[in-house]
Amino acid sequence: MSVYVGIDVHRKRSQVAIVAEDGKVQLNKNTVNGTETLLRLIGDLPAGTPVAFEAAFGWGWLLRLLEDYGFDPHLVHPLRCKAIASARLKNDKVDAATLAQLLRADLLPEAWIAPAEVRQLRALLRHRAGLVRLGTQQRNRIHAVVADFGYDRSGSYLSGPGRGWLAGLDLPATSREVVADCLAVIDGLAPAIDRIDGELRARAKADPRVKTLTTLPGVGQFTALVMVAEIGDISRFPSARKLASWAGLTPTVRGSDRTVRHGHISKQGSAWLRWVLNQAAQTAKRSPEFAATYAAIAKRRGKKIATIAIARKLLTRAWHLLNEMQATNASTQLRRP
Repeated sequence: MSVYVGIDVHRKRSQVAIVAEDGKVQLNKNTVNGTETLLRLIGDLPAGTPVAFEAAFGWGWLLRLLEDYGFDPHLVHPLRCKAIASARLKNDKVDAATLAQLLRADLLPEAWIAPAEVRQLRALLRHRAGLVRLGTQQRNRIHAVVADFGYDRSGSYLSGPGRGWLAGLDLPATSREVVADCLAVIDGLAPAIDRIDGELRARAKADPRVKTLTTLPGVGQFTALVMVAEIGDISRFPSARKLASWAGLTPTVRGSDRTVRHGHISKQGSAWLRWVLNQAAQTAKRSPEFAATYAAIAKRRGKKIATIAIARKLLTRAWHLLNEMQATNASTQLRRP
């Protein structure tokens, strides 16, 4: 008889439920996270047993364990799962059993499990973005400190002349210390960012999808790499609209009877993809391809909505480019003897 496993994953402990094919709960137990403790509960189950777990904090270790021991992992979309399995009684035991039951009934709202190399690329890109944001925070802090004493400079504060200008300011000892510490953090971040940029340039050069995406206005290598890493296999999306919806760039819809209301964009899906697309749209909206469209929407709906519209158009173009590229590669492989 087949069995189905649901795991409610937390940082230190997880709830494991095993449900039989007839729906009877065979086991529902809480355990400390770890290979040995988890295998005590599910290690005797046959290879290929399906296991469902939510995309919660730190789920990577569980995925690797399940794959290494021959289980069939299913990553659950947490928001959609809550919509399907809402109940008055909610606790870890109920959640784990519900995951197993939804898996048994083939009603599980699954999320795509990116391959290990894609997850590593995402981690590198997000790490680089985090370091750059940290440097930006330090620069903003320096601007705030000197502005508090009425100083300002049109050029960069970090160039040679800019640092000389900072050194010559008449600042109190504590403010001088803050500026010096911020500059030290910025200088400490620079080698790490440069090293990561070198790795990313090498990855971009080796991926033909990046070269294709950089033909879009406003899309550079970093943006293209984030798009490739977040989207993954383009065949997951049968249409550009499906991709835009997954990226959270389509409006929410509330309908009742004959009344339909369209709200703001859903902002579900990859926040990183939306971020780089919005950054790219800031440049693309001034390009000949999109300037007229942006101006028309901005006049009618405002600049923010117009920028989001350009971001969605960029993503739509990206879907067509990647889809055509994949189709071309497939036909080329079929023609090979």
